Parts: sequence; structure tokens; C-alpha cells
Amino acid sequence: MRFTLKQLQVFLAVASHENVSIAADQLAMSQSAASSALKELEHRFGVRLFDRIGKRLQLNDQGIALRSKAEALISRAEDLENSLGAHSEVGELKVGATLTIGNYLAIGIMAEFMKEHPAAKVDLNVENTSSIAAKVRNFELDIGLIEGELQEADLEVSYWRDDELALFCSPGDPLAAKAVLDDTDLLSANWIVREIGSGTRQAFDRAMSGILPSLNLRLELQHTEGIKRAVEAGLGIGCLSRLTLEEAFKRGSLVPLQCPHRNLTRKFYFILHKQKFLGHGVRSWMEHCKNT
Repeated sequence: MRFTLKQLQVFLAVASHENVSIAADQLAMSQSAASSALKELEHRFGVRLFDRIGKRLQLNDQGIALRSKAEALISRAEDLENSLGAHSEVGELKVGATLTIGNYLAIGIMAEFMKEHPAAKVDLNVENTSSIAAKVRNFELDIGLIEGELQEADLEVSYWRDDELALFCSPGDPLAAKAVLDDTDLLSANWIVREIGSGTRQAFDRAMSGILPSLNLRLELQHTEGIKRAVEAGLGIGCLSRLTLEEAFKRGSLVPLQCPHRNLTRKFYFILHKQKFLGHGVRSWMEHCKNT
């Protein structure tokens, strides 16, 4: 073989940071060793993978073409290393979850999973749908658990479970006294909603098809708890996963609103890179999620 895994690791680190010195620090190498590994990789195949712009190295067309293949190969090598190095077949697992899933489902799933696989190390990253998709696409995560729907050439999306959104308001809001809301009520309200790019916002926009441009979106917030606090304070009404609202409904600090003519159901999904090797750890995680 005319290249080494270390050379590919150096190439990927430089591609990520656009700087040999930073890449070397990440890989615990000297700058000269990292530079030599990159030059040797280019020399062996007679290619230039970067455009040199001062101290900055920017991927050129050949580097871009190599990057996804190198990431897939390194991912498989790391999975093999984890399998060989652990007594159980589950080693380190990098999981991404969107905010609703991460804050209200994934922690419990992770705790049970680690009881079942004591040698496993699960790194949980919680962000919105677009951010999780980007990290799965770049092989920074092994698997993503998302609320939004995606159509990306590099990603495989598969169904996990159903979820339901709920409309809600503060107990003192005039809409709290209404048995059922109609579109006139929805159009008259001030709304506190999630930001664009989140799965919850995507589902909300779809549910409000036909009237969305006319809704008064007073606030767009990134965090579920912030939306709940704003609604409790009487700033408007909200729409979030029912999973996030159960405790508030029990306490009576928030009140559910009925709107049966609007479809508030949605699905949660697994996302994987199509070139990602589906090792035992990822397969075990998916199976555990389905059974939870």
C-alpha cells in the first residue's frame, strides 16, 4: 500500500484546520512530522491536494475529491480499533441529537445503553437538525437522531419513532378558555417559535401551511426552555414537542391548546453517512433506541 492511515489523518486534520501547525497539535505530532507526512502523500501520487495561500492551506479539487473517501476509510479503521480494543464490541460512539431528542430522550437512552455495554463510551452532541446533519456528513459523528426531514445525497435517513407537537399558552391567556382553536385564533396570536433550521420549526411550518406567511412570529428562540418561559410570561403562544411539555402541563404552568384541523404529528429519524461503516456499536445503539 502506497499510503498510511497516519498520512490520511494528517491530510484530514489539515483539511479541517487549513493549517499544518494546528493539525499537528491535534494529532500530537511535531509540525515537521505532519508537514513531511502530507508532502509524502502528495509526492507518492504526484498530486497537489491544497492550494497554498500564505500559511493557510485550502483544499483544491483533488483534495475535495479525496476528503470524503479518506474520512470513510479512517472511520472504518477507528471502528475496527474500537472493536479490537474493547472487551465488549462497543467502544467509543459519537452520537448527535437535536434539542428535543437530546434533552428529553437521549440522556435516558444513553444511561440504559451504557448499563448494557459497560465498556462503551458515548459522546453526545446536542444541536439543531442542520448542525447535526453537517457533522454526520463530515464524519464528526457516527450517527444522528433528528426531528427534521432531510434529503441529502451523502446521508441515509431512516425512520425511528413518531412524535406529536402541541400548541400551548399560559393559563392567563384568553385562548386558554377556548375548547378548540380555529385559524382566526391562530392568526390573532403572537407566536414564540423555534429558529429556522430546527426540526421543530420545520414541523411547525408544515402544520401551518396556508396561513404561515400571515402568522405573527413575535420571537424565534433556539432553546425549548426559553420558549416555555416566554409563553409562561404571557408573551404569546408556542408550539413544541409534547415530550417537552408534560411536566409543565401537570403543574398547570402551561395549558395545552386543541387545534385538531392542523396536523401536528411528525417523525424522528436516524441519519448516517452513506459511506459510514455500520459497526456493532452503531447497530447496537439503533436497536436500543428502537426498543426504548
